[in-house]
Amino acid sequence: MNFQINKHYFIIFVFIFIFCAGVSISVVYGQMTPDEILRKSDEARGNADGIEWEIAMNSIESGREQQRTIRVSARSFNSLAEFLAPANVKGQKMLMVDRNIWFVKPGLSKAVPISPRQKLLGGAANGDIASTNYAGDYKIIDISEGVFNREHCYLLDLTAIDKKTTYDRIKYWISKERLVGVKAEFYTVSGKMFKTAVFEYNNSINVEGESRPFISKIVITNAIIKEDVTTMNFRKVSFKKIPDSMFNLNLLVK
Repeated sequence: MNFQINKHYFIIFVFIFIFCAGVSISVVYGQMTPDEILRKSDEARGNADGIEWEIAMNSIESGREQQRTIRVSARSFNSLAEFLAPANVKGQKMLMVDRNIWFVKPGLSKAVPISPRQKLLGGAANGDIASTNYAGDYKIIDISEGVFNREHCYLLDLTAIDKKTTYDRIKYWISKERLVGVKAEFYTVSGKMFKTAVFEYNNSINVEGESRPFISKIVITNAIIKEDVTTMNFRKVSFKKIPDSMFNLNLLVK
């Protein structure tokens, strides 16, 4: 199928923020190892059993502003994102299953696969930042201390464990007090900084009777064209059982 996907559609590539074990290092900071700190920080960005939320997104690229409202249903590494607004994109969907991605919109007879190269275009980079699985896809090569917004942080230097990830290296600031990620810098294979992201946690969730902070906002800035900024606001967070049928490619096109 000869089908060209507009690069702005990739903004909906904002899937669940998953926490799972994936790094191993023996140094201990306080009572937690660096891999435990990394996994703990990811708990404020996702849930392995099932989650649904809405994202209100405002994106400025090359001086052009776009707004989108997206609903995301996800479980573990599988996610379905659907446009709710505006009207001209309503009903468009993206499905990710085991890192494979498909796009569909009303009128298409079948889903269109998205290649790894297409993931690097336009807003796709923002989506990959939003869906970064820090503990699962990266290993810690160094840990030090830093400060961001007057908050003392663990500063982790992460490198990709394989070539399937979009970014080869990440510098990640994790609040020592709150154990949530507050800033990240994303680098290409050549070592050039590509994007930066700042995270806020004004939402809260209840886990085993305990209130915990949860992601509420991500601001992503192009490191080269600083006027290009994407802001994602997360709302209506709901933990629920997500059925297998949600991620069935054969049911994606109705």
